[in-house]
Amino acid sequence: MHTDLRPFRAEYLTNPTQEQLRKLALECTPSVQETACGNLNKISRNKARMAKYTYVVAEAARSHEYSAKVIDPERARALIDGQRAYIEQIGKLIEVQGYVGVGPRAAGVQWLYTPEGANIAGMQSILAFSRSDAVGDEAFQARFRVVYTPDHVPDIEGGQCILADLDNYVTYVMGPDYFGESKKGALRMLNKWAYGEGALVLHAGAKSVKMGDKTISMTIMGLSGTGKTTTTFSKQGDVTQPIQDDMVTLWPAGEVTITENGCFAKTFGLTEDSEPVIYRGTVSREAWVENAYTDEDGRFDFFKTVLTADEVKRWRSVLIQTGANAEKVDRYIAGTVSEHEVRDAHGVLADGWEFVEWTGNGRSIIPMSAVEDAADLHDLPPVESMGILNRDEGADACTPGIVRFTSPEQAAGFFMLGETTKTSAAGKDVGKTRSPFTQPFFPLAHGLQAKRFSELVATMPKVTLWMMNTGYVGGSQKEVDAGSAHKVKIRHSSAMLEAMLTDRIVWKRDADFGYDIVDLDAPENAALIEQVPADILNPAHYYGRTGKNALYRTWVREMKAQRRAFLQSYDVDAAIIEATCA
Repeated sequence: MHTDLRPFRAEYLTNPTQEQLRKLALECTPSVQETACGNLNKISRNKARMAKYTYVVAEAARSHEYSAKVIDPERARALIDGQRAYIEQIGKLIEVQGYVGVGPRAAGVQWLYTPEGANIAGMQSILAFSRSDAVGDEAFQARFRVVYTPDHVPDIEGGQCILADLDNYVTYVMGPDYFGESKKGALRMLNKWAYGEGALVLHAGAKSVKMGDKTISMTIMGLSGTGKTTTTFSKQGDVTQPIQDDMVTLWPAGEVTITENGCFAKTFGLTEDSEPVIYRGTVSREAWVENAYTDEDGRFDFFKTVLTADEVKRWRSVLIQTGANAEKVDRYIAGTVSEHEVRDAHGVLADGWEFVEWTGNGRSIIPMSAVEDAADLHDLPPVESMGILNRDEGADACTPGIVRFTSPEQAAGFFMLGETTKTSAAGKDVGKTRSPFTQPFFPLAHGLQAKRFSELVATMPKVTLWMMNTGYVGGSQKEVDAGSAHKVKIRHSSAMLEAMLTDRIVWKRDADFGYDIVDLDAPENAALIEQVPADILNPAHYYGRTGKNALYRTWVREMKAQRRAFLQSYDVDAAIIEATCA
């Protein structure tokens, strides 16, 4: 525990109200604007988390213990001293005292921000549980500390860094101005602490599910952009209630504890029809928004992509303030260069011209109090259903709409693979990817996750384990528009989940991968097939029907080989590898 809650010589503003933080953000935070909805929208320099600038403070000899790069403690100390000098020169800190979770396992966190981070403090104070919510009348105790200075430029490559001192449970954020670094700073430390306590933090949403005469909890793992938040807050008839949208901690016997008092949701493509809870929360005055596009009247446009010359002109000062090259901005405004001239053959924008396309990683912070029909976060039933989302996309998008795993070892393998297709949350780095347990925030050696998961599932004999494709089958949006591929829509996902949760699916064993898929020939599945195309439920059906069986067979061979190599690289147990890749 951190006993000294005043580690810097500075004036502390402790637990300011939301109105105080709004006022501070308008006064002190660059590139913040009030929208037509009355909430505040910050345009940040960083459009996503900066994993390449994240370091664990440890000697090089201990690098095998961690999933991130390490930085020598002496070098880290020099950077930390530089941050201290910056803070004490500014002389003011915003302090948010909050908790990750509620109840006996709640962890107190002290977040400290220099004034230019007022918007981040505002977002964090919504997501953190208050002392009264978390532990009642107990005095505040800080297990973790996050020190955040968005405008301090440290003396290190890239001019920014996130230093995780896991031995002392302090994270120092220098330079980034993206909220995700505040949120993940605490959750990264929670990962390490919980692992030491015999638990495993999952990058997962969670729902309460009524199954007959009992209620269970369900977790939904997924990388950013796979639809975790959407799936968590979408209704499956009257059987589900949302619990969390991002991270939960799994303990023996299926005990689950929560982390946050709200959600950090993507806004691109947001509509009231498709995601009513997220939409209504985002356009409320209470929300904090980051990197969403607004028109000249301050109204949100959640579908904005390419900017016209006039739009770039209107945003000129903000674009330059957040890193765009002034000379290139002015050339685009003047019309001496066009959008098409700064893209390569694959449509990727050349370095320095990213401002031409508005980021797809807009975000909003919504309090759980704004989430309709949320579960009681203080009394959660044990976990008996665990799934993972794979947003498959491309010509070889062959993942079935829904899969039921046939053993804990098989589930451990697919959860360890964490397969998906990268989206705008990853910046310019797009394409297929694998991330152990979809957990880029697990700071210890990734192979430990599969081992701990197997240990925990051994204490959960009733758990159902599954995977769902939230992307495409047979292509991308271009092929969907041409009528030659399928998009897995939100209504499809909800129908598949509802059918699984109400035990209305007749399964059959997939001959290639050994997991269970929907049996297209079973009469009992006719109602589901009316709601979800057969090609989505069984992609082998699609590839056979369209004369692409050779492509499908190639995909099967390549996926097994790639998966085996990936799992072996993390020293995963042989039984897990065989259950996944046989």
